[in-house]
Amino acid sequence: MKSDLWIEEKCDNIMGLKFKVEKTLFSGQSEFQSVDVVETKGHGKMLLNDGLVMLSERDEFVYHDMIAHLPLFVHPCPENVLIIGGGDGATARETFRHHDVKRCVMVEIDKMVVHACKEFIPSCSCELDNPKLDLIIGDGVKFAKETKEKFDVILIDSTDPIGPAQPLFGEEFYRDIHNCLNDNGIVVSQGESPWYQNKMQNKLMSIKSKLFDVVSVYNFSNLTYPGGLWSFTFASKGLHPIKDFKEEKVSKSGLKFKYYNESIHKAAFALPQFQKENVQEFVKG
Repeated sequence: MKSDLWIEEKCDNIMGLKFKVEKTLFSGQSEFQSVDVVETKGHGKMLLNDGLVMLSERDEFVYHDMIAHLPLFVHPCPENVLIIGGGDGATARETFRHHDVKRCVMVEIDKMVVHACKEFIPSCSCELDNPKLDLIIGDGVKFAKETKEKFDVILIDSTDPIGPAQPLFGEEFYRDIHNCLNDNGIVVSQGESPWYQNKMQNKLMSIKSKLFDVVSVYNFSNLTYPGGLWSFTFASKGLHPIKDFKEEKVSKSGLKFKYYNESIHKAAFALPQFQKENVQEFVKG
């Protein structure tokens, strides 16, 4: 008898997303969270942490294009990059497509996520053995507080603010991130849903507006996150995501993308009115 297995992610106990599972590839419990990799029907391999969808092979390029390429094309020469989180490896994969990047430090708290993705989702984890990557299994909050290194771009590729990711949404953490950035540094963070987590989005924007000269939020749309519309928050010590964006840098790079392009870069900052009104007091620059 053929199994009729579905997984469902529930959001705020008011809605849910269901995906047909063909087989389970990995299931484990780390010291931080449950980690599962499943083969789905129609969405390819899917990573879940604590039952929440982190990525699917069908649409992961949307998230990873937008977290990485937008700030890396704004910065004039992003040589030193820090990724906090991102254990699946796809943010590092996109980062290393930029030839300016000479070194990338990635701090992921859960080694089980890294190992599961290296074994079962190589399309995402393919750059985790890149010699320019310094992969640290450890606490990103602790790293940001203690490191003496300075970075041009910092990418906070976190899960939702529960479990091990909760401290990544706090003011003390972002004070440390500010100290880790070079004078023209940029930080981009996973910014939650404007539909379902608008209070957390406002909290992130509020924290960043206290610390940074330029603060904004931009959106992307994908298949596997509740509500479909999701955000990143952008902050910098001076560089503006539109005014300092040179379109010709994209075309000269010769890179090809599945989601990101010059028009998407600019359009992502055009917010729907309800979201614009929610965050407008925190936008700077």
